[in-house]
Amino acid sequence: MMRIIEPGMRAAIQDFGRFGYLSKGLTRGGPMDEHAFLWANRLLNNDFNAAQIEVTLGGFEAEFDCDCQCAVTGAGVELTLDGETLNNWQNFKVRAGQRLKMGYATAGVRAYLAVQGGFQVEPKWGSCATVTRDAVGGLHGDGSPLKAGDEISFNQQELQMSRRVGWAYRPNYEKTPVIGLIPGFQYEAFPMSAREAFCYEDYEVTKDSDRMGIRLSGKALDYDGEGLVSEGVNVGSVQVPANGQPIIMMHDRQTLGGYPKLGTINPFDLGRLAQCQPGQTVRFTRIEGKVAQQQLRRFYQFFNVRLTCQAGDNLRS
Repeated sequence: MMRIIEPGMRAAIQDFGRFGYLSKGLTRGGPMDEHAFLWANRLLNNDFNAAQIEVTLGGFEAEFDCDCQCAVTGAGVELTLDGETLNNWQNFKVRAGQRLKMGYATAGVRAYLAVQGGFQVEPKWGSCATVTRDAVGGLHGDGSPLKAGDEISFNQQELQMSRRVGWAYRPNYEKTPVIGLIPGFQYEAFPMSAREAFCYEDYEVTKDSDRMGIRLSGKALDYDGEGLVSEGVNVGSVQVPANGQPIIMMHDRQTLGGYPKLGTINPFDLGRLAQCQPGQTVRFTRIEGKVAQQQLRRFYQFFNVRLTCQAGDNLRS
């Protein structure tokens, strides 16, 4: 068992997400940064879907009542175990009674805490992913984030050898990311000036960004097309509301939307976008859908990700 001492700004249970229920209005949830999430499970030989804790901006503390092995990836947080400094992006042993503490993020936004065997949480609608907007998933099944005093169980397993992620595979969250845009059906309805502005101008992530959407501030984008009827919204859709400031739909997005869409963000780049702090600069570049599919396929194959969905789901494959 692990007991939450301090959840920080927000800490929530996430597995890889809830697939097959978009037609019922239930969004995916799951990790905002798949890259960091999958590496944490790989370090511990967990299944790719093993539940973890997504910690937003750090400030998290927990106590363990038995020996186990953990890993923390993602945002740059100072990590200590009973006051002794640990390294991120590698596994480490925890003894019964020890306290694990995360400082506040100096780079990136979301850190991922995994335990060997995964946290054991009862699934709701096929997943334990926490989606507050839908009031589903998480430790208590109602979409609420973790709070002080919560206790989470896990299957105690035999400890393994130390492993770490090489520096070449660790992203630099302080560097300005270049994010791929796959043009969508309404792309041509935007004037050339708007299309060029999105891919040649810098945009800034605003403080209003959250798990539903990353809001950007920069040159306003005009739209010359006709009004739209609400339609399905994919993860990564670049919506352009009346003020012309783009919003990138993320994992807790609504399932329908009526704003025009410039296109979809390369799924391979979404995790990097999710780690941008408010005020950080982002750049975009056009990318072909086939190239994005190849990148994502190789990425999922490396982590042995196996996804299935029901008819009607907008599932990346």
